[in-house]
Amino acid sequence: MKIAVTGASGFIGRHVLDALLSEKVEIYAITRDAEKLANLDKSIIVIEFDIDDCDANVFEKIGSPDVLIHLAWDGLPNYKSLHHFETELTRQYKFLKSVIDRGLASLLVTGTCFEYGMRSGALSEEMITKPNNPYGYAKDALRQQLEFLKAIKPFNLTWARLFYMYGENQPNTSLYPKLLEAVKRGDKVFNMSKGEQLRDYLPVEEVANQIVQLAIAQKDVGVVNVCSGTPVSVRSLVEQWKSKKNWEIELNFGYYPYPDYEPLEFWGNKKYLDIILDKQ
Repeated sequence: MKIAVTGASGFIGRHVLDALLSEKVEIYAITRDAEKLANLDKSIIVIEFDIDDCDANVFEKIGSPDVLIHLAWDGLPNYKSLHHFETELTRQYKFLKSVIDRGLASLLVTGTCFEYGMRSGALSEEMITKPNNPYGYAKDALRQQLEFLKAIKPFNLTWARLFYMYGENQPNTSLYPKLLEAVKRGDKVFNMSKGEQLRDYLPVEEVANQIVQLAIAQKDVGVVNVCSGTPVSVRSLVEQWKSKKNWEIELNFGYYPYPDYEPLEFWGNKKYLDIILDKQ
């Protein structure tokens, strides 16, 4: 089996490549800058490619894979930028339609929990989507476009709706790397929100493994939450990190307000994920 990964040099992409190394597959790492993947395992084939390059040979250019794990998406972490639907949505669909038209049989695309909108509690895949920021809207629109395309030209589609994750080499705009950097600087205090939000967090290695297991199944899964299924308060999570790493830094709760683009309490329902992965 040949599997190509776009966005391979990104935070999730690196971990997906690591997870794929445990599988009996040929791996094609797609990136705009091959230098960023210079130290990969030698069994991984690195292809320098931009998704805007959609000519007649686009499928062959990415290795003619059996499965494409599509992680690439520009414009993050600014979830409110109009770029997501003014620019990104169009280029994403154009690329994916091109590789499907030219022979791709199975596609996994990462979506976002922001597609659910301002809903509280456990979020399940059968809920009608109500995104309330441009990023969530654009992702949800891409999903719908692909479903319309699938009705005309059948292919296996897995829409892996991601929740929250953490780990080494995460972009420094996220909570975990911000805390880690503060510790490395020797800061005495780390400013954060009250931390009462309930979220669904997984280590990025586990997220990557779930993505890989969904991809290698080569099934028409549809939408599936990639999540823990267990709510945890941000405060509790940060305190766990601090305790596990023996960090001395003091946590200053309530310094920042809560984000206005997400509800206070939400997490993923993982029943469908468990069913799919248990059947493999």
